Amino acid sequence: MKELLNNLLKLQAIQFQEPPGKPAMAEVEALRVLVPSQVLAHYDRLVSRGKKGVALVKNQVCTGCHMRLPIGTINTLMQGTDLRLCEMCGRYLLLVPQTEEVPAVAVAVAPARKVKGVKIPKHPGKRKVAGKAEDKAVENAD
Repeated sequence: MKELLNNLLKLQAIQFQEPPGKPAMAEVEALRVLVPSQVLAHYDRLVSRGKKGVALVKNQVCTGCHMRLPIGTINTLMQGTDLRLCEMCGRYLLLVPQTEEVPAVAVAVAPARKVKGVKIPKHPGKRKVAGKAEDKAVENAD
């Protein structure tokens, strides 16, 4: 199944490139022979509408319509036993193998700069209690 989808993906790459030349047309015909007629008919219907016929699946999301795919569909694609269509856009799905590398996400955070004339409270969660001058004014009033 994976070979069939790779053939469709090559076919799609050739058809959606700049104006294809004669060598590209010969390659298109060679690839079309390798694909079963029912699969090719569905692919051609999508292409005739101006859509791509094969969509890659990255992070459980169809790159054709950007919708999250059900886990059952992902499992079938991982097994590689059957062709699957996206339930939303109708494209054939090809699972992209995930790389084992974890991208570096850590970003160094620069310390806050002091701005002249702005005081930053030491304990932002605590409120300042009324000052001594205000306390004396309250005592004298009584």
